[in-house]
Amino acid sequence: MNRSVAQIHALLYLSDDPLTAEEVAERLAMARSNVSNSLRELLGWNLIRRVHVMGDRRDHYEAEVDMFEMVRRIALGRKARELDPALDVLRNCMSDAEADTSISPTVRKRLAAMHDFAETVDRGFNEIIRLPGPTLLKLIRMGGAIARFVGGKDAKKPERRARRT
Repeated sequence: MNRSVAQIHALLYLSDDPLTAEEVAERLAMARSNVSNSLRELLGWNLIRRVHVMGDRRDHYEAEVDMFEMVRRIALGRKARELDPALDVLRNCMSDAEADTSISPTVRKRLAAMHDFAETVDRGFNEIIRLPGPTLLKLIRMGGAIARFVGGKDAKKPERRARRT
């Protein structure tokens, strides 16, 4: 996300009322075309929505204010733009490698390992992203305890800081 998009998102997030593109451009001293492009990008990420204000024919914009929903939308957008295409490429590579007898067993094994890892991350992501916000927050807060539980003796306890007196 570039600086203009981030500034517009921050303005809309902190605004008490929905704003028009003209108001955004004026408050941030940005070119109207830059604001339009940035709003379009934020709409594409589903981080803002277009709303109508009674008595005004112009479009107004407001940001999603629920932090978990905002993070969820960003994560889903990143997954769709980055992980999903990588998985498709890996699947195609694996399929091509199966059909090509000149591909060495080492390369096949490494492709399979990459594919298995990416699939595992994808499955884990899909399970975590569906969790309700409060449950996810509890998991995040328990992070170290969960790591110690599943990691056994290899997971280290966080160091305690000395209290200042």
